[in-house]
Amino acid sequence: MSFNFQKREIDFVKHRKKYFIFSSAFALLGIILLLTMGLNLGIDFESGSRVEVLSQEPLTADQVSNEFAQIGEGYEPSDITLAGDQNELAVARFVDILDADDISEIQTHFKEKYGAEPSVGTVSPTVGKELAQNAIISVLIASIGIIIYVTIRFELLYGIAAIVALLHDAFFIIAIFSLLQIEVNVPFIAAVLTIVGYSINDTIVTFDRIRENMKLTKRVKDFNDLANIVNTSLVQTMARSINTVLTVVFAAAAIMIFGGEAIRSFAFALLVGLVAGTYSSMFLASQLWLIWKSKQLSKQKFKSSPDPEEEPTV
Repeated sequence: MSFNFQKREIDFVKHRKKYFIFSSAFALLGIILLLTMGLNLGIDFESGSRVEVLSQEPLTADQVSNEFAQIGEGYEPSDITLAGDQNELAVARFVDILDADDISEIQTHFKEKYGAEPSVGTVSPTVGKELAQNAIISVLIASIGIIIYVTIRFELLYGIAAIVALLHDAFFIIAIFSLLQIEVNVPFIAAVLTIVGYSINDTIVTFDRIRENMKLTKRVKDFNDLANIVNTSLVQTMARSINTVLTVVFAAAAIMIFGGEAIRSFAFALLVGLVAGTYSSMFLASQLWLIWKSKQLSKQKFKSSPDPEEEPTV
């Protein structure tokens, strides 16, 4: 499957305001979702415990919940997730931190019941807070490195436009996860960083073509000249962008469908981020650069033009 586009068929620049309105509306909706619903943080970022129960036979959530109830009071998990080809793995999440005695009782009970000792993981509030801070720092460091690289290779306006597109992609994933209340864990952060790298690669390819077409154009005087360059560049790179993202989408979809429960959220974040990254590269980053570059040209043109009312000084 491949796509090919002719210059006369699509005018991206003409609809730039629609792209900005859509992105702004979604950003506003995302902020509302985060303020009202928030994120479903896993124990990687919040204090709590996770118990993985393994059985030789298929399990049900009610069955596992009843087994915890038989251990005693205070062992009711906040939620239970089933995994495995035949639901032979159950992951029970506890908001509270289980102490050594609790863990011992749980492991003894399920080992006698299913013949396998469950694995238990706990995260303290301090560790969860540190993980959340490290995740934010890692995204910021990646963004700073990207803007420095793009600025050196191209110019500052390219770098700023690229960072806006990256923040858009990351926020897009966060908003979708908030809307669907999918658990946010360490694999989610890995997916965001993966999308950041993929998106900037797609954006750089587009910017590189814009720069080449700028060099081929003898005179770039105003917004219309820049708009023609941007539109031509987007048409030239659109087929490549779509064909490339489709190959990755197929791989991510296969992981989400056939992969285990542990990486399903990672694969879903990749799918959402790939769509957002392709959109931002073609419809957001280049359009922002176009507006900012045209304003820069207007200022340079205004400064270089003589003022007819200015009297010569002696």
